Amino acid sequence: MASILVVEDDPIIRQTVEYTLKRAGFTVRSVATGTDALPAADAFSPDLILLDLMLPGMDGYQIAEKLRETDKETAIIMVTALDTERDKVRGLDAGADDYLTKPFSMEELLARIRANLRRVRAKETLADDRVIEVGDLVIEPKSFRVSVAGQPVRLRLKEFQLLVALAEREGQLATRQILADEVWGYEHLPSSRTIDVHVRRLRQAVEDPSDYIYVHTVHGMGYRFEPVHKSETGQDGVRR
Repeated sequence: MASILVVEDDPIIRQTVEYTLKRAGFTVRSVATGTDALPAADAFSPDLILLDLMLPGMDGYQIAEKLRETDKETAIIMVTALDTERDKVRGLDAGADDYLTKPFSMEELLARIRANLRRVRAKETLADDRVIEVGDLVIEPKSFRVSVAGQPVRLRLKEFQLLVALAEREGQLATRQILADEVWGYEHLPSSRTIDVHVRRLRQAVEDPSDYIYVHTVHGMGYRFEPVHKSETGQDGVRR
């Protein structure tokens, strides 16, 4: 069964979550401070980290950023009492894959955890021999590699899965619902901002060093993957 690290300073929430996760069959460790989070993650090597935002010693933003310097694959769910779009986007930008707003039910917590763990394990389903080559972009699912103009690009697991989901539908509309299901494992994604932030990060990683614009927004619907040379677009990336 998967292992989960709980980083939560509220003793009642921490104990309740730990009890619930153990009853659900997970291997669980927990810490109460931000200072203890990084050493615990290094020693425990969890499959998923349930990370509170407001912590003594080091906050969740700082912890996520530090973790992502060396670990691109462990799923991180940010838990926060802050419910503004700005706070959620900041958490996703720091490295979280998903977020959960307090107060939450144990049923919702387990659903989020299982969905994110499914997508972590889905890396194995990418491991086939196909190679996707388009424009100056090369995607190698089997080796979890991406290169632009011959230069390697480092992506987080969610960003890589998102890129594959889009590239497999070259020229077609990929709705947010399709991406929510394939990349996050949700039948209904709680907020489209989760997808939008990951798409923005993906664009920065892949398109900034490229001669092409690959990911195009279909307003109100989703995204379309189609290589368009930058010489054919305006400064806003819209095709002329």
